[in-house]
Amino acid sequence: MAKLSNRFWFQLHGWFSLPIWMVFCFVCLTGTIAVVSHEITWLVNPNARAVNSQQLPAKPIEQLIAAVEKAHPTADVTNVMRFEPYLATAVTFTDTDKPYAIAYVNQYTGEIQEVNNGVTFVGFMRSLHGWLLFPWQHSYSLGYYLVCIMAILMLGALITGLVVYKKFWKGFFKFNLRTNQGKRTLFNDLHRLSGVWSIWFMLVMSLTGLWYLVQAICWHAEIEIEPHAPMIPVAQLPSNLNEQPQVSYSLSDSISIARQLYPDFNPSYIHLPEHNRDTYHLSGAGDFIFFDQYSYKLNVNPWTGAVEYKNDPSSMTLMQTLSHIADPLHYGTIGGLVTKFIWFVFGIILTGMSITGFCMWFLRTNKAQKRVEQVAEQVVGESA
Repeated sequence: MAKLSNRFWFQLHGWFSLPIWMVFCFVCLTGTIAVVSHEITWLVNPNARAVNSQQLPAKPIEQLIAAVEKAHPTADVTNVMRFEPYLATAVTFTDTDKPYAIAYVNQYTGEIQEVNNGVTFVGFMRSLHGWLLFPWQHSYSLGYYLVCIMAILMLGALITGLVVYKKFWKGFFKFNLRTNQGKRTLFNDLHRLSGVWSIWFMLVMSLTGLWYLVQAICWHAEIEIEPHAPMIPVAQLPSNLNEQPQVSYSLSDSISIARQLYPDFNPSYIHLPEHNRDTYHLSGAGDFIFFDQYSYKLNVNPWTGAVEYKNDPSSMTLMQTLSHIADPLHYGTIGGLVTKFIWFVFGIILTGMSITGFCMWFLRTNKAQKRVEQVAEQVVGESA
C-alpha cells in the first residue's frame, strides 16, 4: 500500500509540470533574465550608463526635464523614472514625430545620451516573462493568467517532491553526483540536489506568483487595490486659465513637500500633470527594505501645494502591502546587486530542474517503451 501511495505521489509530481513543460521552462528562463535585465542593459548599452567620473552630485529632476525640452522644443514630457545610481534616468516624452520616446539622461552631467522609441530590453523581458506578450483587453491578459497559473504548478511540484523525497533534509550536504551510472541516475542526482537547495526559492516564487494571480483577478473584476487620487476641484483653479498661467508649485517644490512628510523619501517615478485638474504623481522608496521603489505615493496639487493623496507602508491595507512587497521578493531587488545575483543563480537552477525533470521522464518513458517492444518480440518469437 505504501508502495502504491509513493508511486501516486511520484506520478502527481511529474504531472504538475510535464503537461506544459515548455511553458514552465520558458517562464523560468525569462524570469531569470528579467532579474538582471537592468544590468544586462548596462553591459551592452553604454548610453544607459550613468558615468560619473568627476563624482558630481545628482542634478534636480527638473533640470533633466529641461534638458529634454531644450533638445526637443515641441516635446511634452510625461514622466520620469530613476533607477540604480549606475543607470541613466529615463525621461519619457511625446513629440510631433515621436508618439512615445524615452530619453536616457545622465543625472550627473545632464547630458542626453540616447533617445529611443520606447522599446527597451528591460520592458521587453518583463513583458515576455509577465504575460508572454499576449495582448491586454478589458484589464486582463490570457498570457498573464497563464504565467500566474505556473505558481500553482510550482507549489504542487514542491509539495509532492518533498513527499516523494523521504528525509529530504539529508540531501543538503549530499553532493554525490553519480556520473558513471548512466544519464538517468545523473539527472536524478542533479534534480534532487537542486530541488533541496531551491526549496526556499520555489516557495517564494510560488507565493508571489499566487499573489499576482489574485491581483489579476482583481484587475479583471475592476476591484480597486489602490485608489486613484481625486481631481483638483474647479474652485481651486485660477480664474485666468485662458492665459495659460504658470503653476504656483514646481516639481522641485512638490518633492520638497514629499520630503517634509517623509524625510527618507527617494523619488523613483514621477508623473507630471496631464491637465489643469491633475496633480504631480510622486512615487518613491524609503527605509522599508521589503517594499518596492513605489511604496511611498503622494499627489501634490500644483496650484496650492496641498497633498491630495498620500500612502506609505505604515498606512497601507493588507492588499496594498502585498502589492508592494511582491515584486522585491519575486525579482530579488530587496538587497541590490547581491540579492539580484542570488535570485539569478537560483533562477538558473530552477530552469535546470525543469530540464532535468523532463530528461528523467523521457529516459524512463523510452526505457519502458523498449521493454514493451522486447516483450512483444518475445511473444511473437514464442508463438512462431
